[in-house]
Amino acid sequence: MFHYFLKRLFGLIPTLLIVAVLVFLFVHMLPGDPARMAAGQDADEQTVALVRSALGLDKPLPEQFIHYFGRMLHGDLGTSIVSHRPVAEEIGERFMPTFLLTVTSMVWSVIFGMGIGIVSAVWRNRWPDRLGMTLAVSGISFPAFALGMMLMQVFSVELGWLPTVGADSWRHYILPSITLGAAVASIMARFTRAAFVDVIQEDYVRTARAKGLNERIVIAKHCLRNAAIPIVTMMGLQFGFLLGGSIVVEAVFNWPGVGRLLVDAVTSRDYPVIQALVLMFSLEFILINLLVDLLYGIINPTIRYS
Repeated sequence: MFHYFLKRLFGLIPTLLIVAVLVFLFVHMLPGDPARMAAGQDADEQTVALVRSALGLDKPLPEQFIHYFGRMLHGDLGTSIVSHRPVAEEIGERFMPTFLLTVTSMVWSVIFGMGIGIVSAVWRNRWPDRLGMTLAVSGISFPAFALGMMLMQVFSVELGWLPTVGADSWRHYILPSITLGAAVASIMARFTRAAFVDVIQEDYVRTARAKGLNERIVIAKHCLRNAAIPIVTMMGLQFGFLLGGSIVVEAVFNWPGVGRLLVDAVTSRDYPVIQALVLMFSLEFILINLLVDLLYGIINPTIRYS
């Protein structure tokens, strides 16, 4: 497994290089002049030219990319055009609120989603199944921004139970985590149901039941472990989506995370921040997929890596 891990780890290098090139080109295709925004709308052309030269934006794109990539290899993500602070510090201050919000959302959504999926599979085509799948379809269909505003209206404005903005206490995490995790819980419910329906029909499950084993033991020991691989795969993908897809939720709740930072950076054409954040999200997806692959061997020891 260690050799497989090293092989996959070195395989990240060309992927990240391609992502870096695409992100660099995409960012420079955005409309607007970051030099003008940094200098101010009232600055004259000479001042704007000086700012553009100081930011290195007057050089050809290949030269800008080589300079950017060389600094990145040395751990320098650049300096924010807006705040004039190192990008690493900007991201470092905003990462933990997003990470904690993502973990909170993932924990409750996986627990509820898997619970609904298992119940729906065991009582397939009966009222618990229909109720669970109705909730799952509703969770997927409801837009996150609409759900967030509705929860704020009910629990913050009307009832006054929960705060709407900030990340100062555990109470601040309730509404954003519900908004962020609703779609994931729905996806996990549908995916768990499909995986369990396939496993429940296998011969070894019928044999376990024929031996007189308790239904809970059959579900927990025989079904859950064999259905775990596709479920873990979906969990990994959804965790990556939550980390990178919290932008809408953070904008709705004014959450002090990297999603909100990305929105502000795009608005102000802060190239270094945009590039660093998109690369970070890409690296997160790649590392999560690698971790999921390694977990396969723990869940099912018969899997061999080559």
